[in-house]
Amino acid sequence: MSPDIALQALLTDQENAILDRQRRLADARNGMARFIDEHKAAQQELHGAVVERLEGLEEIRFRIEELTHKCAAELLTFASGGPHSQASRQASQPLCEALARRGVAMRSVYLDSVHNDPATVEHLRWLHTHGDHVRTTASLPCRMLVFDRAHAVLPTDPDDTAAGALVLHGRGVIVALYELFERVWENALPFAGGRPQRRERGDGELTAQEHVVLRLLAEGLTDEVVARKLGVSVRTGRRITAELMSRLGARSRFQAGLRAAQLGWLGGTDEAPAQDAASVAAEDV
Repeated sequence: MSPDIALQALLTDQENAILDRQRRLADARNGMARFIDEHKAAQQELHGAVVERLEGLEEIRFRIEELTHKCAAELLTFASGGPHSQASRQASQPLCEALARRGVAMRSVYLDSVHNDPATVEHLRWLHTHGDHVRTTASLPCRMLVFDRAHAVLPTDPDDTAAGALVLHGRGVIVALYELFERVWENALPFAGGRPQRRERGDGELTAQEHVVLRLLAEGLTDEVVARKLGVSVRTGRRITAELMSRLGARSRFQAGLRAAQLGWLGGTDEAPAQDAASVAAEDV
């Protein structure tokens, strides 16, 4: 037999053997993948909750768009971070229009500090005219979206919402987040066409924003963190702190904490939102 024919036959046999091993390896991998998926599904059914992890702003936006398109009845939003960027406003408008066309009920809570940014105020007016019921409050725990009381999106890091997010499913955790939203919503002030609403308060009482600042300072947070949670500039946060210390006649934050405790200003937070949550927000940032 010619050597080239014999060698070609041998190579063909070896190639067939390699292909057969590759097919068996692929079958093994597919079987392992099915086993892993079945195990995950069993764990999810057992614990009644699922957590998806999203990495990066692009992946987060894609998943939010996907959940928005599937949303059929209700969308709840905590919009922390103060004034929103132009890119964020533009990205949200088509989604809001699509929800409004389907008759989805929308409720959103923003920070009082958005009243200082004309572009964000105009955006909130736009949302309001397209069916989104908007309220504002002095502070929010974090950015949050709740779809149909079935799915929730939360940041992995509240101080860097673009870093990553978690998509939560499961009745237990969603019920807790829904109750949190309702509690904040009840105490927030309705958005009044761009003008911050005010509630009557007695002489010497704290505004909701001042109450939040005092509570955050009592927790030992820095001026930078306090300002970020309020959605205001560090300068404005320091000004509010200085005014509080002046009202308390305190020379240090420790002394201010003691006197605030004596006056009952560090008591329960349930009553704080009943005070004027927007009077300070109407001032400069």
